Amino acid sequence: SRRCGLAAGRSYSGGGADPRVSLTCPLPGVPKAVFAAAESRERFETRVTVLENGLRVASQNKFGQFCTVGILVNSGSRHEAKYLSGISHFLEKLAFSSTAQFGSKDEILLTLEKHGGICDCQASRDTIMYAVSADARGLDTVVNLLADVTLQPRLSDEEIEMTRMAIRFELEDLNMRPDPEPLLTEMIHAAAFRDNTVGLNRFCPVENTDKIDRDVLHSYLSSYYTPDRMVLAGVGIEHEHLVECARKYLLGVEPVWGAGRGRAVDRSVAQYTGGIVKVEKDMSDVSLGPTPIPELTHIMIGLESCSFLEDDFIPFAVLNMMMGGGGSFSAGGPGKGMFTRLYLNVLNRHHWMYNATSYHHSYEDTGLLCIHASADPKQVREMVEIITREFILMAGAVGEVELERAKTQLKSMLMMNLESRPVIFEDVGRQVLATNTRKLPHELCALISQVKPTDIKRVVTKMLHKKPAVAALGDLTDLPTYEHIQAALSSKDGRLPRLYRLFR
Repeated sequence: SRRCGLAAGRSYSGGGADPRVSLTCPLPGVPKAVFAAAESRERFETRVTVLENGLRVASQNKFGQFCTVGILVNSGSRHEAKYLSGISHFLEKLAFSSTAQFGSKDEILLTLEKHGGICDCQASRDTIMYAVSADARGLDTVVNLLADVTLQPRLSDEEIEMTRMAIRFELEDLNMRPDPEPLLTEMIHAAAFRDNTVGLNRFCPVENTDKIDRDVLHSYLSSYYTPDRMVLAGVGIEHEHLVECARKYLLGVEPVWGAGRGRAVDRSVAQYTGGIVKVEKDMSDVSLGPTPIPELTHIMIGLESCSFLEDDFIPFAVLNMMMGGGGSFSAGGPGKGMFTRLYLNVLNRHHWMYNATSYHHSYEDTGLLCIHASADPKQVREMVEIITREFILMAGAVGEVELERAKTQLKSMLMMNLESRPVIFEDVGRQVLATNTRKLPHELCALISQVKPTDIKRVVTKMLHKKPAVAALGDLTDLPTYEHIQAALSSKDGRLPRLYRLFR
């Protein structure tokens, strides 16, 4: 038989393999393979239909037996300025409880179980999302259930009291867990947007748990749970079928709190303030056991970036990927971002740094790029110097290799995440809720590919003109003053030794 290319001189390690069979040339006489392909590209693009009452129905077709369907509401903790803080937290915990059709949560779960379904509700600063994953043949039942859960919840006294207990437990757990990242995220938002919109607390304060009752919840729901503020999104189903179910169960339905009540919708635009939020806390016993986590002080420094509707959102996303970082121990090697700046410049050079990670939070009207760092309390001052130095260096030269690596990693992460049906659902729902349309993955990848070093420098220069937001947790004896941190970040002349003298 014929052999070709380098295969002729290759040695094969497989015991039973025939060394004469090439691994690079097709076998003679074998018919040409015919691969499965989409009938048309349009069939797998996101489709959007707006119903007469303003409800948007969005779908993305996807091969498979199961679908993910849910309702996203333009509502969250940022809209609670005129209400008791913590309502969204309550609604998240009360989701999928008893409704007009279903007497208890167990009934709902049993109904979903017939279609192999699971349900979940998540509340964030700007969105509340009710989602169900189930067999696509049960779509009618799923949409009926979602409509009932969203518009006809009973909110019984017993359920509200159980929710109060669950929230109190969650708040205790939040303050006791070894990983302080959720707490620091709340603190950095409170510092960056003091007392407004996304700076409002996402978790219900303990003092409000007894004040929130059915009347308070109904008052909030009547303002924000309206069809024009909702999107019914589905992945893995036919668009026409989803629209038909939406018309059947979500069109002309009067919610349990009544229709025609006054709407006090908060349309405030986020106001970035900058500032510092400090919490002195003993972190020496946050973890127990034979190898406890050492006592650490956690610092998070952030600057305002941009909203996800702006063109600069993509350069900021690339910048965040370029900074990267993580914990001082990583089991993944280079595949987990070991070539990012926070690994190369911080963790690899300062053995005492326990963590250095970059985060980017983006909303409809603003954004926040921040770095979380943690170290021994005695080295807080030096840790703050190192992190502020990294912010200044962002405005310096950007290497072509590191930029291409960051762009490739961002595209890879985007495409890997969109392999998951629930992630596609959330992406479809959030984009349609904000823009009435959806950018497809290949469009986003094209925008990422177009980012240049000058784009990174431009967005960083713009960012450094803002006051910093600082969150500090732990033993803060050696923490520099906010004025020192602000002065360091406002020195954009690149003379780094001068930065260090500011802290001496």
